[in-house]
Amino acid sequence: MKPTSQPVRVRSAPSPTGVPHVGTAYVTLFDYAFAKHCEGRFVLRIEDTDRSRSTTGSEEAILNALSWLGLQWDEGPDIGGPHAPYRQSERFGIYKKYAERLLESGSAYRCFCTPERLAAMRKAQQAQKRPTGYDGLCRALDTDEVQEKLDADTPSTVRLKVPSEGQTQYEDYIRGTISFKNPEIDDQVLLKSDGYPTYHLANVVDDHLMKITHVIRAEEWLTSTPKHVLLYKAFGWDLPAFIHLPLLRNKDKSKISKRKNPVSIEWYRSKGYLPEALLNFLALMGWSIGEEKEMFTLQEMIQNFSWDRVKKSGPVFDLQKLDWLNGEYIRSLPPEELLGRIVDGGYTSHGDRPGELLLGILQLVRERMTTLSEFDALTGFFFTAEPYDADALTPKKRDLAFAAKVLHALGDTLESVKQWETEPLEEALQDFCESGGWKRRDVYMPLRVAITCRRVSTPLFETMEILGRDECMQRLNTALEKCRTAG
Repeated sequence: MKPTSQPVRVRSAPSPTGVPHVGTAYVTLFDYAFAKHCEGRFVLRIEDTDRSRSTTGSEEAILNALSWLGLQWDEGPDIGGPHAPYRQSERFGIYKKYAERLLESGSAYRCFCTPERLAAMRKAQQAQKRPTGYDGLCRALDTDEVQEKLDADTPSTVRLKVPSEGQTQYEDYIRGTISFKNPEIDDQVLLKSDGYPTYHLANVVDDHLMKITHVIRAEEWLTSTPKHVLLYKAFGWDLPAFIHLPLLRNKDKSKISKRKNPVSIEWYRSKGYLPEALLNFLALMGWSIGEEKEMFTLQEMIQNFSWDRVKKSGPVFDLQKLDWLNGEYIRSLPPEELLGRIVDGGYTSHGDRPGELLLGILQLVRERMTTLSEFDALTGFFFTAEPYDADALTPKKRDLAFAAKVLHALGDTLESVKQWETEPLEEALQDFCESGGWKRRDVYMPLRVAITCRRVSTPLFETMEILGRDECMQRLNTALEKCRTAG
């Protein structure tokens, strides 16, 4: 859906008040995909009017997280653009000017109520089980009363004068016509007593001045939108299109939160999730490419983007689904690229080892990997023999003496293998079992533990080839000594 009068312009407007949230990435993905589908512009704006919580470190983390995901903006605080500045903290003069315009037109009014009075008012409303909201006391002040209080330097805020009758409605691309009764809409504060704007004023003014055509955000803003609609009308501005995406939810249908799911984008990066897998997963949360296809690239999403494919119900944030999807992406990468991501991303402490060695090891574990950070846990025994109990060497229904007998016999067989490679090693073990009348399970278990230090490991003979003859024979002797000492 592209307006005929002007190019599509969308914005992501995160607040730098903590770690970059996965919900920010979710909404930003839809901003980005829609803008690129329409050959429009994607704007990044930092909404840092919360002085007590906003930090430059959080802003930097947001920029880094979105860049890592590949959601690069066309205009923003770091690269500028025709509607700079893109930090709200640098635009306070603009908001004050537009607040004054609302006061002059009668669409807003000065409120001199103290925090104590407002707190008492809310407490009384709650006690009476009434909706909380401003009671309109200062709406009745005449011009002289207002001026008298201003002359006395009485602190004041600027409030939106919501019509006392009728209703306010707007169209949502996903949900259709949405209406609110005006008496149920609060006279929202637009400008605080310290001169700082609230989200509502700054958001509307910035969206208009930055020529935003489509406001895309989470459904939690549905009830705030009528206040924004009233502001647009008060200024005499055309409305943008509104699109409210379904909220990401926990399995119990509650809004996603860090108490039940990791919400920091940095957490997913540190654990070794691929950015393309995380984007694919977030796209599936609220959108479908069709034909029951679950794996698709960002470019495919852009090419096929349509709002009628957005789901209205709240998607369940299922980490198991993300794990599956991430594993599929891992296995789809060329081995060299996958190894590069592991090493360059700092997901292994063995990045200084020869590339051929690491690549050979990776080939043995990639089918079992869910995240990049699992590489070391799956492969640690390749680099250093790990501790294990002697009992681990014992096959089912056998004892340590039996395990020692098997390992001792295996030593001579393995020493005789001339070409230390997978196929010759496997053939030697098969011959050993057949000629000696050994059951394979009785032989393979103690050998696997001796070589890999684990009962479950990478393919045994491929592992032995990578470790080499000397290391394998040393580990075999160590295992034999364990059996004798423990026995």
